Formats: sequence, C-alpha cells, structure tokens
Amino acid sequence: MRKIGKTRKGFTLVEMVLVIAIIVILAGVLVIGIGSYLNKARAATSSVTQHNISVETLNSEIQSQLN
Repeated sequence: MRKIGKTRKGFTLVEMVLVIAIIVILAGVLVIGIGSYLNKARAATSSVTQHNISVETLNSEIQSQLN
C-alpha cells in the first residue's frame, strides 16, 4: 500500500499557477517601467536635437555676417 502524505515530490498545479501569476505581474511592472524610461529618453533626445538645431542656425547666421 502507498503512503499518502508529505513524501511526494514536485509541485502542485496551484503552486505552478501562483508562480506564473507572480512572474506575469513582475513582467508587467517591468514593461511599464521601461516604457516610462523610453518616453523620458525620447523627450530628452528631442530637446537636445532642438537645441543643436538652434545653435547651428545661430552659428550659420554669425558666419554669414562675418563674411
């Protein structure tokens, strides 16, 4: 006769579902965090690009006035 109790090995279905749910929640938080970071990076890139264009325009005007 087999013993029923704590001698079995492996995971139950409930334990597996809980682990998968936790992984999905953590992945969701990670995706939201990365999305926010990427939006801030795009905004910073746009700002730097605008600044560089304005500096280049001013340099061009100064060069044309000097010549």
